[in-house]
Amino acid sequence: MSATEMAKASIAAPTNRQSEDFLTSSVFDELGMQRDPNNLYLQVIDSVLRAAEYLEIPHHLQLILAQPKNEIMVHFPVRMNDGEYRLFKGYRVQHNNILGPYKGGVRFHPDVHLDDVKALSALMTMKCSLVRVPYGGAKGGCKVDPRAIDRDELMRVSRRFIAAISNVIGPDIDIPAPDVGTNAQTMAWFADTYMNISGSVSRQDALRVVTGKPLEMGGSLGREKATGQGVVDVLVELLPDMGIPIEGATVSLLGFGNVGSWMARLIADKGAKVVAVMDHTGAIRNDEGIDVVSLAEHVEETGGVAGFGASHGDTRTGRHTQAGADAVSEEEFYRTPVDVFVPAALEQMIDEEKAGWLECKVVAEAANAPTTPVGERLLQKRGIEVLPAILCNSGGVTVSYLEWVQNKQSVQWDLERVDSTLNKHMVLAARRTQLAQHRFECDMRTAAYIAALEQIAKVYALRGIFP
Repeated sequence: MSATEMAKASIAAPTNRQSEDFLTSSVFDELGMQRDPNNLYLQVIDSVLRAAEYLEIPHHLQLILAQPKNEIMVHFPVRMNDGEYRLFKGYRVQHNNILGPYKGGVRFHPDVHLDDVKALSALMTMKCSLVRVPYGGAKGGCKVDPRAIDRDELMRVSRRFIAAISNVIGPDIDIPAPDVGTNAQTMAWFADTYMNISGSVSRQDALRVVTGKPLEMGGSLGREKATGQGVVDVLVELLPDMGIPIEGATVSLLGFGNVGSWMARLIADKGAKVVAVMDHTGAIRNDEGIDVVSLAEHVEETGGVAGFGASHGDTRTGRHTQAGADAVSEEEFYRTPVDVFVPAALEQMIDEEKAGWLECKVVAEAANAPTTPVGERLLQKRGIEVLPAILCNSGGVTVSYLEWVQNKQSVQWDLERVDSTLNKHMVLAARRTQLAQHRFECDMRTAAYIAALEQIAKVYALRGIFP
């Protein structure tokens, strides 16, 4: 069966079970990989291999991309405030560096697992290639709930983790960044620790070991909003071609953390209306449009969207406005009719059930791998376009690259230059994806992987395999 036939078959497959053609590549058998359809890493690699078939990428390159180059697992003790020691587990997975140094975030979460980190590292390889930044893919994680320990304990966990992996990272080797559960403060601790234990790198150059740092420590303007900004840039570029004008478009958001809140504010500035939001605390809806600036302030104060009432002051105009929202159930949230649904939370949240509830024209993945394969097949069968994460949420790594460049040159760009450079990368990545979709008559996810793999395959062809 050809790649095009496989793609068509997957769309028509029954939605109450995994498609029979899932995980069919011989690569899985050659590498001794278990065919578990619920394994996130296998799902990602399956998508990559399907795209590779369209391009007829050499088999040896498919084997290389199917497994990370390096998987590092560390255990380290940390003294807690009560005087006792706890042993923490951490990971750093380096998937591929054919295009440049490894790059990828570090996640602090109690449910961090190796295969999930592997999946995110592979996505980073594809993401960096798609937006044409000279990085390879990596990801890190530590099994810890940052909300369950205090600031001093979190600082010690952060410092011990980065010290434990310090021999495999570096400003021109592997550059971590923030992810779920980490932020600019965490990166400041990472950078300071690395600067103090790395004798072979100058203190100034050592700043480049991480991105997403505070401005005062070499961070970049625009980095905090970069991922949300990138999602908006993609939607502005692609929605008109789908018959959806940005002005007046309706949007619902799953997740209202850094990415979701910035995306909401930036797309509202373009004239769109955010009409429903859900996070771990609850769901809210207002068909007339939610005041997302006030909602962001509410979430900052309370920790979630729950309790956001029906009447709030508009911080931009100073006027009193009826721009709050009513509490709704989870199912009501998903069934809210919108033009664009944006999952901006964790992985694998849009399963078959949620895909059946959604009433939207487009799903724009602001989170990494938020849609399960069976959920995506149902969305495709229903005619709902899915804009994949490696395109939509690549704004973060793009501005991380711009921060790294600024650190390398010991300069700081103004916000206008950062935003315009980011926009250029996002628009060109969207166009590459569109072009691949038209050339191969495939879905947008496969098209994005094709556009990424073309670059990787060209570089492998030029460099060859040493020796």
